[in-house]
Amino acid sequence: PRLKLLFVTNAGLDRLAPYDWLPPGVALMNNRGTHAGKAGEFGIMAVLMLANQVPAMVTHQRAARWQKLWGAVLANRGITIVGLGTLGDAVAAHARHFGLQVTGVRTTAAPHPHCDRVVATADLDGVLPGTDFLVLACPLTEKTRNLMDRRRLTRMPQGAGIVNIGRGELADQDALCDLLDNGHLSGAVLDVFTPEPIPAGHRLWTTRNLVISPHTSADDPATYNPRSLDIFLLNLKAYQAGQPLPNLFDTVRGY
Repeated sequence: PRLKLLFVTNAGLDRLAPYDWLPPGVALMNNRGTHAGKAGEFGIMAVLMLANQVPAMVTHQRAARWQKLWGAVLANRGITIVGLGTLGDAVAAHARHFGLQVTGVRTTAAPHPHCDRVVATADLDGVLPGTDFLVLACPLTEKTRNLMDRRRLTRMPQGAGIVNIGRGELADQDALCDLLDNGHLSGAVLDVFTPEPIPAGHRLWTTRNLVISPHTSADDPATYNPRSLDIFLLNLKAYQAGQPLPNLFDTVRGY
């Protein structure tokens, strides 16, 4: 009955929804910010892999086939990052360093320091045809579930690549596999799936030009808990000072 604060060591709390279990008056917090360093490096690594056709090389390796593939530099190519929170912000910063033309997608089209332009989620369709690399880094909510459906995936240009470090349910997984198998998409680096873990015999294991990361893109075991504790203590100080909690989780918005 004296509980005031509940801190969860995850950024995405979609698996705890609906939140009717939360006692009235208790502030729910996540550890948003813990994942920035690792997720940013993983995200740009994945984009570099796509640019250099590493997923296709892995497919050829499994088939014991020697086939030369030529990569390309990132400068001046188009990257669209869906979600500009902790994960997307970190990827965008690295993308600017490599000279990519960065388009951010979020709820509103407010400018972002690492993006050349930002569009609202409602305008996502308009930017997909110019997207060489798509990075999904947004939280899973009812509004983002299946955001990249088959129609939107097919709007991406021939040879585009996809990175998903958000949630598996953000994209139509079967449609994504179809477009990889038929060659419309050149490759994908996926860290999240539906379901997890991926069952034996699932088509994901044999989909062409797909690199599977078993939901490890954003976590560094050496820093995860210490960083989470730092964030909790920062929120505790804010609570004691009567200030807004930096990591307060909005159960209505879902992030």
